[in-house]
Amino acid sequence: MAATEADAGSTPDEPVDASQQPAKKTSRAGRDLPAAIAVGASIGAVLIATLLWVPHFWVLYSALAALVASHEVVRRLREAGYLIPVIPLLVGGQVTVWLTWPYRAVGAIAGFGGMVVICMIWRLFMTDKHSPDSHGADGAPPPSNYLRDVSATVFLCAWVPLFASFAAMLVYDPQHGPGWVFCMMIAVVCSDTGGYAVGALIGKHPMVPRISPKKSWEGFAGSLVCGITATVLTATFLAGKEWWVGALLGLLFVLTTTLGDLIESQVKRDLGIKDMGRLLPGHGGLMDRLDGILPSAVAAWTVLTLLP
Repeated sequence: MAATEADAGSTPDEPVDASQQPAKKTSRAGRDLPAAIAVGASIGAVLIATLLWVPHFWVLYSALAALVASHEVVRRLREAGYLIPVIPLLVGGQVTVWLTWPYRAVGAIAGFGGMVVICMIWRLFMTDKHSPDSHGADGAPPPSNYLRDVSATVFLCAWVPLFASFAAMLVYDPQHGPGWVFCMMIAVVCSDTGGYAVGALIGKHPMVPRISPKKSWEGFAGSLVCGITATVLTATFLAGKEWWVGALLGLLFVLTTTLGDLIESQVKRDLGIKDMGRLLPGHGGLMDRLDGILPSAVAAWTVLTLLP
């Protein structure tokens, strides 16, 4: 193929000195920072517009997020040699989220239980075509690694679709549904941003170096300050709650966001990968953005249900 005008002055086979190329601005984690900011701002704008005009579309977003994130994790698990029942998990995840519309928490628990049972049965009849014992004398060898695969499947069923169903239920509050979604999302973003900024500036003492070497106690303190402050303000002005409810929620949001990030980091270390996917430029996969949001949704729904 002929060289284009942009190639003039060098042959197609001429090596390009990487040092002469403009370097992309990246974060300490090696992310493309401008792309990450652009993607995050775009997603935030869409969510804000939806919650303001069609709040119950949040349920659709929760269902789609559960579908995409579950598929990302399943693909990574299968790459690592796990046999995961894909069809019942993805379909059951959608049923779990959508059952919350008419039946709320009862629907979520029923959907989760049914999904787990079907996945356990489905795995009984799955065989690894690459396994040397996949063709036994009777043509039906017992499944190998059944307990390992079912354990991973049940973990995934809870981690993504069940947690996503709690996120969907936040919007059902007749008075402050969208406000609670805003409260949770803003708290998670502020917690992440505060932790990143403080950790990048003065972080010196790692929290859990074997799991996430760059996560520091100084960054965690930044997450606490920013996350709790944001939650107190949003819970007071958007959801009409007392300041102490916002402070309690803020503390829980910071804890669940941090622990959710650590859990996903450990899962990725077990699988030997950096990201769950490549869907979001500068972020990785969708699950890489939901790791803190999903457990925070469970915390938010639990507190709002128990408190008057």
